[in-house]
Amino acid sequence: MNRLVAGLALAMLASPAMSAPPEPAGFHGEPYRSPVPETLAGATVLDLAELQDWRAQGAVLIDVMPQVRKPEKLPEGTLWRQPSHYTIPGAIWLPDTGYDRLAPQAEAAFYAALDRLTRGNRAAPLVFFCKADCWMSWNAAKRAVLRGHVRVGWFPGGTDVWLAEGEDLVPATSP
Repeated sequence: MNRLVAGLALAMLASPAMSAPPEPAGFHGEPYRSPVPETLAGATVLDLAELQDWRAQGAVLIDVMPQVRKPEKLPEGTLWRQPSHYTIPGAIWLPDTGYDRLAPQAEAAFYAALDRLTRGNRAAPLVFFCKADCWMSWNAAKRAVLRGHVRVGWFPGGTDVWLAEGEDLVPATSP
C-alpha cells in the first residue's frame, strides 16, 4: 500500500466523524461496521503499540472476520473461488465468531478453540480484532470475558490500522 494512502487512511481512522457509542449491556448486532465504544468492560482496549507489547508477551491474536460464503443463487456453471483471507502475522482466524448471536454449536466451537489456544488457562492473554469500526471483535472479546478469561485485549483498529501503519498482512490460518 502506498504510504500516502496509508497515511490518509490512518488520519481518517484517528478522527471518526461520529462519536463513540456507549457500551451496550449485551452483544451488538447489525450493522456490524459502525462506530464502536471506546471501552469494553473486563478487557483492555489496545492501540497498535500496546498490541505489539501484548504480542511480545505471547498473547494469542484472534481474527474474527467472517468467512466469505459462496453466493446461494449463482447461475449454473458459474465458477466461484473462495477468496483468501489475510490477517496480522501470527494471528489465528476464528471466522464467524463475532456475531451478536451464535448457534449453540458455533458458540461451543468458539469456546473449545479458546481452550485449545490457551491450553485451558483462562489467565492466558488473548487479543481480538477484525477491522476498524467493527463490532465483531468487540462481541468476541466480550464473549471471552463473560466466559471467565481474565486477560482479554481488544484491538479495535484491527487490520485497517495495521495496514495504515505500513505493516503487512499474511494468509490466515485456522486452528
